[in-house]
Amino acid sequence: MGFMATFEKVAEKALVPIASKLNSQRHIVAIRDAFILSFPITLAGSLIVLLNFAVLAPDGFIAKILFLHKLFPNLADLQSVFSPVLNGSSNILSMFIVFLVARNIAISLKSDELLCGLTALSTFFIIYPSYTQVDGGNFLTTQWVGAQGLFVAIIVGLLVGELFSRLSKSEKLQINMPASVPPAVARSFKVLFPIIIITIVFAIGNAVINKFYADGLHELIYAALQTPLKHLGTNVVSLVILAIVSNLLWVFGIHGPNTIAAIREAMFAEANLENLNYVAAHGSAWGAPYPVTWAINDAFANYGGSGMTLGLLIAIFLVSRRKEYREIGKLSLAPGLFNINEPIIFGLPVVLNPILIIPFILVPAVNIIIGYAAIATGLIPPIAYSVPWTTPGPLIAFLGTGGNWLALIIGFVCLAVSTLIYLPFVLASNKSVENTSDSKLDSEKTA
Repeated sequence: MGFMATFEKVAEKALVPIASKLNSQRHIVAIRDAFILSFPITLAGSLIVLLNFAVLAPDGFIAKILFLHKLFPNLADLQSVFSPVLNGSSNILSMFIVFLVARNIAISLKSDELLCGLTALSTFFIIYPSYTQVDGGNFLTTQWVGAQGLFVAIIVGLLVGELFSRLSKSEKLQINMPASVPPAVARSFKVLFPIIIITIVFAIGNAVINKFYADGLHELIYAALQTPLKHLGTNVVSLVILAIVSNLLWVFGIHGPNTIAAIREAMFAEANLENLNYVAAHGSAWGAPYPVTWAINDAFANYGGSGMTLGLLIAIFLVSRRKEYREIGKLSLAPGLFNINEPIIFGLPVVLNPILIIPFILVPAVNIIIGYAAIATGLIPPIAYSVPWTTPGPLIAFLGTGGNWLALIIGFVCLAVSTLIYLPFVLASNKSVENTSDSKLDSEKTA
């Protein structure tokens, strides 16, 4: 207990302040919230892709089970109806992000968030690579509006958000219209000069960069920043380290996934979207270009929520003799099935629990390695389809692979492994209560 108290003091002085600052730092919050706000749209695109190849395709796993194509022979014709959905979701993700990051910065600085976001979107295309001429026509490449343009989108969103918010507060740059002017017109004129200044600055900056680097800013940033970070993110060691850091933060009552969200999204977003585009083109997760993404954590190491606490709940029901554990377990089971585990993290608690923090950190790392091994050895395809994080347990692995039954079995194996790892620690918690009770009785007898 002395070691735990020392560890807690060190963490409170070093780790907790850093995590708290990260959670409140406006640039990190702006990036994190931008990805959170765009998630429903990209998830919808992923689910439509899953619908296309699981239900509408003749060889889809749901279509086979329900004999859909025998009942509806022309069902496959509907695939062409839903194929363009990705064009309006993941394929234009950078456009969402640049708008939302600038908007979020403007909100935190109490500026005009809508016009700030629109200015950032405008600026994104000011520095966009030149039109390509084909057969006498001008065409804008879509390469950088999707996942490959994410870093430029983030940088532009941050810069425009800061510039717009600060310039628009200068009274010398404001044009105040009479009260008789419609509010929308007055609102636009008030920030007209800041928008013009930002447009000029980025246009000149883009010209200078193109002078020294002919391929343009997008290619420069992609080669210098985004590609190395993507390679770092698609490494299983990085995945395990991020999972450990995320769960370690939870141990001190800090929301780990939220704290590392901005870093996580920057590392994994492109790989996730390229995997999704692969299955949209090939109809299968087999051969997806990036076997290692954060999706492995959700598919094999997040049942019940952070720390794979569904395994903890099962261990409690199997061997715990502590009444409060079993009562909290009953209350936590329903939300835990959908990967919401605040009741058990703060109810048992897991937070600053000297016994349970060890498996809470260890279990996800072990299961990530199990899931990675299954993918790396070719037992199952990569987790290429995006699945809502609230999907119950092993179903994430099943749906994420496009309906691979072995992935479902491996998911249950991971759940069993997590339960086995938690069991001795739950038993140890029983003994700790018994020892406390025995000590109390001895002290009462002595008294």
